[in-house]
Amino acid sequence: MSIEFGRDICGDLAQAGGREWLVTNGIGGYASGTVAGLLSRSYHGLLVAALQPPLGRTLLVTKLDETATYDGRDYPLFANRWASGAVDPAGYHYLEAWRLDGAIPVWTFAFGDAQLEKRVFMRQGENTTYILYTLRRGSRPVTLTLKALVNTRDHHGGAPALGGDIAVTPVPSGLQFTPLNGSMPFYLLSDRAQAAPAHDWYRDFFLAVEDERGLNPLDQHLYAGQFTLTLQPGETLTLAASAEPQPNLDGVAALVEREMVEAQVVGQAGQPSPPDWLAQLLLAADQFIVRRSLPGAPDGRSVIAGYPWFGDWGRDTMISLPGLTLATGRPDVAASILRTFAHYVDQGMLPNRFPDAGEAPEYNTVDATLWYFEAIRAYHAATGDDGLLADLFPVLADIIAWHRRGTRYRIHVDPADGLLTSGEPGVQLTWMDARVDGREITPRTGKAVEINALWYNALRCMASFARRLEGAMALATPTGESVTGQGGWAAQADEYDRLADQARQGFARFWNPSMGHLFDVVDGPDGDDASLRPNQLLAASLPYSPLDAAQARAVVDMCARRLLTSHGLRSLADDDPAYIGHYGGDYRHRDGAYHQGTVWAWLIGPFVSAHLQVYRDPALAHSFLTPLVRHLTGGCVGSLSEIFDGDPPHSPAGAMAQAWSVAEALRVWREIEEVGSEGQE
Repeated sequence: MSIEFGRDICGDLAQAGGREWLVTNGIGGYASGTVAGLLSRSYHGLLVAALQPPLGRTLLVTKLDETATYDGRDYPLFANRWASGAVDPAGYHYLEAWRLDGAIPVWTFAFGDAQLEKRVFMRQGENTTYILYTLRRGSRPVTLTLKALVNTRDHHGGAPALGGDIAVTPVPSGLQFTPLNGSMPFYLLSDRAQAAPAHDWYRDFFLAVEDERGLNPLDQHLYAGQFTLTLQPGETLTLAASAEPQPNLDGVAALVEREMVEAQVVGQAGQPSPPDWLAQLLLAADQFIVRRSLPGAPDGRSVIAGYPWFGDWGRDTMISLPGLTLATGRPDVAASILRTFAHYVDQGMLPNRFPDAGEAPEYNTVDATLWYFEAIRAYHAATGDDGLLADLFPVLADIIAWHRRGTRYRIHVDPADGLLTSGEPGVQLTWMDARVDGREITPRTGKAVEINALWYNALRCMASFARRLEGAMALATPTGESVTGQGGWAAQADEYDRLADQARQGFARFWNPSMGHLFDVVDGPDGDDASLRPNQLLAASLPYSPLDAAQARAVVDMCARRLLTSHGLRSLADDDPAYIGHYGGDYRHRDGAYHQGTVWAWLIGPFVSAHLQVYRDPALAHSFLTPLVRHLTGGCVGSLSEIFDGDPPHSPAGAMAQAWSVAEALRVWREIEEVGSEGQE
């Protein structure tokens, strides 16, 4: 499986500089850059280490500026864009081909009759990046000179060096870099190249994407050393950029290990010969799953919401879990994630996000907790694991109790209609959570449509869970008793059903007969909000729907005609006065447009699920997914972007690789397959 570009793309700076690559290590660290080799984000680098896994991400090794000397001529293979606007040198001119081999980016440079191949990958579970150079072809040797540029800054950007300069020290096999403030040293080592230390700050690198985002576009990196080696045809040179003092320097063996990891990821999905696009999505899914250790549970798991700037978020994790783990044949990872997040439940709420610097989790979300119920339901449906269900049921029951009596941010059930209401000034609680200068762009205070669809779904899930456990416990106990200490399983199931019945009756208030779709919010500070947004799709797509068949069809049809695009669904109809069709500019413009028309790839999931439930046409459903899959060759090659412009041609924006974009594509692919199989029986 491979995505490959030739000179038509590699030699075009706009295309090669606009396509990005990403490799990860399973603990939050990553490496990323552009096909052309230019730095265009503050996040680009060969080693962005997760020093407090899965966060604490710090840029350590930025890049290697390679020059090949062949037949008496020097060929610069790297490219830099400077503050003046100049691109010098333009090494991409020697880039004959670029491909993604599995999840490993491979550059093929050609000069004269020589052909030099470069690979970049990371070791799983370790802050180590390998850079391999192989002389594939040539009538004589090639001498490689590699200039190492390093840093010690937060990956978001800002001041270089964690409080000071960097000392460069020769060590066996290479160089050690030590921040002068005493922070942890890191290394650039080679299996056989000659290393020479240097110390010269290179300034005024121009980062085009940061400039487009209204951020500081200038960066600086320390030229900290040079590696030199002459390669004979067929030989390979290994460099390892690492936070470990003694990484394995057998690059060929490390490559085989990486390829075995990727083969296992693809193989676990249970598809004997998956199409290339599916294999690519499976590998992309693996990039988001990370370790989050807990006391007594060192192998706890979580999900990075998106690269390059997101950490692990509760909402994104629970939405993504079925696609990233269950659709890919990794239920053990799903179970670990569910148990890990149970540890963080507080006052009946899951955390919204874990701050980068390791501060206490933030709980400013109303939907993350409700998605937790659906993630557990999906896990149990896939595995029948009553043990995990029994372990987590008390946590879930406590969550429901907190929501009934009220928890943070005025999240509570309205006893008059059984609906969940939430929100207070200055806080964004739903997934439409953008704020500009303290002002909520889409406050959605009151009773939001998807929140109450999720609430209804959660209550029905709880009733089903209680009945399942009643049977399981009866089989497990010699006396056949089925008591929980809380009135018995059956009594609990009946109570959850009663609450669900009330919520369903209350949900009828969302139907807007004059518009033919659902209100986005009812009982808001300014009354009911009739804006046409995709949130209502959850009422038609979740396993337990509060809608009748006619209403579900109307919702699907309206969203299809007015919100659907090739890459997902608009967050607001394009004829709404508040609609913004382009996402870009500084943070005020970007956050102002984030949920006001911007297309979200993850929404293709609820749309396809709802469409399948209404029409039961897998071929038609698959046609909605196909254009998004084609995006695997653009943006971050091999992955799916977070968002796209609302206006055609729907250019990608936001995070270059987003967990729930990949996850929802995989989840509904599996759902389409299952519905198709039903039709063949």
